[in-house]
Amino acid sequence: MATGNQSVSVRLGDFTLSPRVLLISLLALCIGVSGAFVALALLRLIGIFTNLFFFQRWGTNLVSPAGNHLGPFVVLVPVIGALIIGLLARFGSERIRGHGIPEAIEAILINGSQMQPRVAILKPLASAISIGSGGPFGAEGPIIMTGGAVGSIIAQCLHLTSTERKTLLVAGAAAGMSAIFATPVAAVLLAVELLLFEWKPRSLIPVALASAAAGVMRQYLIGQGPLFPVPLHPLFVSPIEILSCVLVGLLAGGLAILLTLAVYASEDAFKRLPIHWMWWPVLGGIVIGLGGLICPQALGVGYDVIGSFLQGNVPFTLLLSILLVKGIIWSVSLGSGTSGGVVAPLLIMGAALGGLEALFLPQIGPGFWPLISMAAVLASTMRSPLTGVVFALELTHDVNSLLPLLVACVIGYGLSVLVMRRSILTEKVSRRGYHLTSEYAIDPLETMLVREIARVADITFSREMSQAEIKQTLTDAHDQRGQYLYPVLDTDQRLTGVLTRRSLHCLLQQAELPEQDLSLEPFITSIPVVCYPDEPLRIVVHRMAETHLTSLPVVERHLPHRLLGMVALPDLLNARVRNQQEERNRERMLRLRPFFPLRQPSHPGSK
Repeated sequence: MATGNQSVSVRLGDFTLSPRVLLISLLALCIGVSGAFVALALLRLIGIFTNLFFFQRWGTNLVSPAGNHLGPFVVLVPVIGALIIGLLARFGSERIRGHGIPEAIEAILINGSQMQPRVAILKPLASAISIGSGGPFGAEGPIIMTGGAVGSIIAQCLHLTSTERKTLLVAGAAAGMSAIFATPVAAVLLAVELLLFEWKPRSLIPVALASAAAGVMRQYLIGQGPLFPVPLHPLFVSPIEILSCVLVGLLAGGLAILLTLAVYASEDAFKRLPIHWMWWPVLGGIVIGLGGLICPQALGVGYDVIGSFLQGNVPFTLLLSILLVKGIIWSVSLGSGTSGGVVAPLLIMGAALGGLEALFLPQIGPGFWPLISMAAVLASTMRSPLTGVVFALELTHDVNSLLPLLVACVIGYGLSVLVMRRSILTEKVSRRGYHLTSEYAIDPLETMLVREIARVADITFSREMSQAEIKQTLTDAHDQRGQYLYPVLDTDQRLTGVLTRRSLHCLLQQAELPEQDLSLEPFITSIPVVCYPDEPLRIVVHRMAETHLTSLPVVERHLPHRLLGMVALPDLLNARVRNQQEERNRERMLRLRPFFPLRQPSHPGSK
């Protein structure tokens, strides 16, 4: 038995990886480099349109719309930008609508990781117009969509599988995010938690290399990180401060729920309008313009606003107005179907909430609670707690905040998952008639081996059977419904073929004919599809799916004619049931008893 187990351990590895990952990784590196240039082009486009719309000048530097001198005419700027976006979506590609990540998810799950080439051009153009005209969005959603489109286009030009196209699409998306925010590790985590739908070396290695390549190129094209430098906060966090982080997480989860409901309530309201969807962004632009009159800091991508919140000392009125106005115009405009990202707005609103919380929470340092809150809001809204933690660390390089970030992000994430069935990203996919899950676990069919469920073949045939024996065995096989494949053995009990259930019925029909000689030979499959006792059940499932068989004989790997048993589809289902029972059945395995009884038992004759 020890020798058998040793052979299994040699044959089965922890991971499935082929040398083809080298080719995919090389392509991913090229996509990562190109992703940095795409990110630079998007930032330059945003700067150009912001300068044109709000300051009537030519410039590529990112500026805040809050410093404009348009007065009440500022309301018209988002309307004009929204009108252009509606026309681009109507006559260019409807795929440019939305904030990018759900569209990337849909392309991966539904379209075989294929994106239209024009999306790579129209998406950054529409997003730059949207943000440059005051849209309260970030550049990360569009760059994820655009970078993914670049990776998908390169993959479609090559002879690749759908899974390899998915890897290159996600590599482009991660590269774009890495270049925009200087967060290469968070970009990989985002890809794993939201886009890859797996954790395998075949996809993780190329995506990580693409993100790293984009991070290296960013230093030369855009500049080094962090994007929002802050002074290090104290390393020691007291229990009171940890409890405060729990409160911050709960409030962040509550805000994430409200924002998600607001976005899709807005989308439902627009769908009830008796006008074409091309005009919806115009109505959203009116709301953006009115919000810009009330709070100009709520317009645009808002990186400068995030930086000011993290430095602390922001007036209460600005914190409150940013939180309310940004939340309203963002949810309405996003529901209208315009183009823009969700990460930067979530960071701004989370930081504003943290600034308000800093008024009554323990004072740890300037910008501490805005930092914790913005990460928790991001983690709760996007259902990506690890991304939220690492993203905040890479944005600020404040390593001392790791423990508070972990507590707040996990608490907010837990509240969001308990209250809402889907996130702001997966809800849109669900509304299009598809379902996906974000829970990753090891398949129990991967850990269970054939020998654990194989059963003895109750009925077998022999090539040396007489006519009477064949008829009797056929009758027994017909009466027994639990066996679906019948081994054929020789005189030495060696497996020489199999009879299927269909062949059994044909033989039974022949047996009913008078004076009919029965012969097994025409119905025997001489080279049957088999499985081995040391194979995982997942391999058996795949083999059944490929061959359309529901039952396989189990044979010794080194003695292929030695029959050990049978495995059928019901046996695989029973393995699933066993796994479900382990999750649902509750039992107490250890009962604790006091070492010293409280009262000594009484004995006859004792005093």
